[in-house]
Order: sequence, then C-alpha cells, then structure tokens
Amino acid sequence: MRAYKNPLEKKAVTYPKSSVLSSLPNSWSRSDSFVEWHLSINMLKRKEPSKTKADAENGADSEDSKSDNEEIVNVDFDYFDLRPDIDFHAIRNLLRQTFDSDNTIFDLSGLTELILSQSALGSTVKTDGVESDPFAFLTVVNANVHRENPAIRQITNYILSKTKSNEAFNKRLNELLADGAKSKTGIIFSERLVNMPTEVAPPMYRMLYDEIQQASNNAEQYRFDYYIIISKSFTEIASRIDEEDERPKKKKKNREANSSETFYFHAEDEIIQRKSEHHMTYKFSHEAQVADSRRTFQDYGISPQGQLLLISSNNFKDIIDEMLTLFAVPPQ
Repeated sequence: MRAYKNPLEKKAVTYPKSSVLSSLPNSWSRSDSFVEWHLSINMLKRKEPSKTKADAENGADSEDSKSDNEEIVNVDFDYFDLRPDIDFHAIRNLLRQTFDSDNTIFDLSGLTELILSQSALGSTVKTDGVESDPFAFLTVVNANVHRENPAIRQITNYILSKTKSNEAFNKRLNELLADGAKSKTGIIFSERLVNMPTEVAPPMYRMLYDEIQQASNNAEQYRFDYYIIISKSFTEIASRIDEEDERPKKKKKNREANSSETFYFHAEDEIIQRKSEHHMTYKFSHEAQVADSRRTFQDYGISPQGQLLLISSNNFKDIIDEMLTLFAVPPQ
C-alpha cells in the first residue's frame, strides 16, 4: 500500500481512517475498506518528582532534577472517520470543553448527533483502535443548510450576540448567516484534550480540506465560501494561592499580576487569526472556573475566554499548508 506523504516530504506517514467516500483524492493510498494514516510522535513524559524537604521549601528544581524526572515516550495517533456508534459521548464532552462555562446554553447532544450524521466529513484521533474514545476531533457543519436545526440556531444566535461589540464582524456574520444568504458558511468545530500535541491538528485540517473538495463535487451543501472557527484562548492572571503564600524564599516572576496578552489553547489558531477576515475574543456568559484550579504556570492561573475567527475559503488551503510546515513532525 502506498503511504500518504507529508507535503514537506520529510516523512512518509500512514494513518488508519475509514473512508465513506465513493472515490478518494489521488494523494490517498487506497484499499478495499479503509485509508491508512498513522502519526507517531515523541512526547515528553514527566515522572513523579522526588524532592527533598529543602527543595520543596525553596521551590528549587535544578536542571539536573528536571532531566531526571522526564523521559521521552513514543505515542501513535490513529485517524478515523466519525463513528456514531462509538464517538458520541467523547465528542459531546469535547464540545463541552470548547464552550467552557457556557456549555449549558447549548443542546450539545443534538449538536453531536448532527455532527455524527455527516460522517463523510471530519476525523477523530485515537490511540487504541477504532473502538476507543477519540482524544481529538475536527469537522465542519453547514450553517446555512442547517440553520433551522435547534442546536445550530442556538450557536448562531450565540455567535451573533457575542460579536455585537465588534460592529464590522457582527454585520458580516449577519449577512453570511441570514436566510437566503448567497455565500455558504461552514462552522468548524475542532477540539482535543489539553495535553494533545499540536502536531495532530494539521493532518486533520488537510483531510477535511480534501474531503470537502471531494464531497463538494457531488453535493452543494459541502461547498463553502467562508468558515467560522469557534475556539478558546486565555490570559494569565495572578493566583490567589501565590498571593497568600508569604514564604520569604518563594520565587516570584517579575511581571504584572494580570497580563492582557492572549495565549492560545490551540497553537494553530494563531495562524488562522493572521489570515482571518475578522477575529475577536469574548467573555463567557457564565462565570468560568476559578483560575487557581487551572494553573499552567508556576505562579499564574489562567482566565479562559471564547474566540471567534472568520476566514475565506480562498485562504483555507494556504492556512493548512502553513500549519503543516510550522507543526511538521520531525523525522525519527
């Protein structure tokens, strides 16, 4: 079987992904029942640290001790089509993660059913075979075709309400999502577990692009002029725990307590944002989880926020190519 090659030609990779399309792009390897694409990535695994009492008191952690507490493990990621009989609960949970504290506003079960009903588009990433739960997924839903679906109506109303503070963005979305809109807009849903490497995302986007190209030849509902990406980002905020910690030897970072800099849960969103027609962040309607339970840095917690991006389909392939370049898996 011929393997699908990374566009950078750095590594030939194969990944298992069942295909429901009647015919496949020439770039894919073919068999009677499935297409294979497998991604192998070396990841850093942190062992349980063994600190002395003095180290714990001083907050010290030498470079040597860091090295001793880390090891490289090889993780195999397999890519599959969406499976309604297997993936429902995991995808619903990932959607809950996307919408954070606002997840209760939406009929996520209905949205998940809609996503799984169009298994010709989108992929999941798993590590233990097709019967296991996905750790990541990516798909697109036609907002115009499904505008009367209750779950999509909830999301479009939510998007329009959140963009009211950005008049130009809001106006454009009202045009694109209106009944009878000439342009067709897809809503991209992309989510993964927080410890998943960024490298798993570009292949999913590339597969989605290929599937859209193939499916749009047979069905108009898969032809998109624009894409809305619903995602999340965050800012750093001071942790109450550290503010209350009066140990004199505790090291503090020399910067402002609250930072206005935006950080991305999905690193590829920064590429999308650079080529977007409009983008913005917004506060969740419901109070988010307190920062101290979401500490990603030693001295700082995080404040999650919603993020919306609008891109033209004319830029979609260029964005994906940049993702594949920037987040290429190094040869092993």
